[in-house]
Amino acid sequence: MNARAKAPLLSLRGITKRFNAVEALVDVDLEVNAHEVVALVGDNAAGKSTLAKVIAGVLQPDAGFIEIDGEPVTIPSPGAAHGLGIATVFQDLALCENLDVTSNIFLGRELRTGPAIDDARMENVARGILRDLTSRIPSVRTPVKALSGGQRQSVAIARTLIGSPRIVILDEPTSALSISHTAEVLTHIERLRDLGLGVVLISHNMNDVRAVADRIEVLRHGRNNGSFRADSVSHEEILGAITGATIARPLRAVAL
Repeated sequence: MNARAKAPLLSLRGITKRFNAVEALVDVDLEVNAHEVVALVGDNAAGKSTLAKVIAGVLQPDAGFIEIDGEPVTIPSPGAAHGLGIATVFQDLALCENLDVTSNIFLGRELRTGPAIDDARMENVARGILRDLTSRIPSVRTPVKALSGGQRQSVAIARTLIGSPRIVILDEPTSALSISHTAEVLTHIERLRDLGLGVVLISHNMNDVRAVADRIEVLRHGRNNGSFRADSVSHEEILGAITGATIARPLRAVAL
């Protein structure tokens, strides 16, 4: 196997972002592999959302570089991110309440047969995507305003799969959801991993993180402060890295 085949799906090295005198990110590294959920955790203002926006092309770093499959890339805009196979679901979801599920999934990327929008084909594709996610939405013609919080997250996640992305970034996807709706969204995240995607999960909820993440990356004051295997790290170790009670350390070696 050559070196390129072993390269992470997404690799960030030395990412730095300043807002005037404020250093939001300082020399941050992050790797994400296919079939992997990487949780990005930290206290408020730790730099999590800023890093997500750099990956999504919303912000451009002041220093550092980004690679996809070992190849250097630049992400000057959200459109460029989409072209590279990067999809993002931010906290506001950006759904249109007055439109149905299918229309929201294909908003701005409608399928056409000649000049006419092909509603039947879009419905079939929407059903297939929701089925792959094991979503419980009863009908793709249901208006979004009639959906629960968890079902709305399902629609937002389903929309990312239009265009066959390779990397999905989810910013606090279970925030303010009930226990049952949270469980549904966590199932969707596991399905994204099963489908071969690399997932970056930003969350404050350690129970959710440990339920679905393969690896946990801690940011503190815009800097890396710990990398942990989710199946072996303790809750106390994660909190120690988040609060600064412990110093940054590399990911524990794992026997292959």
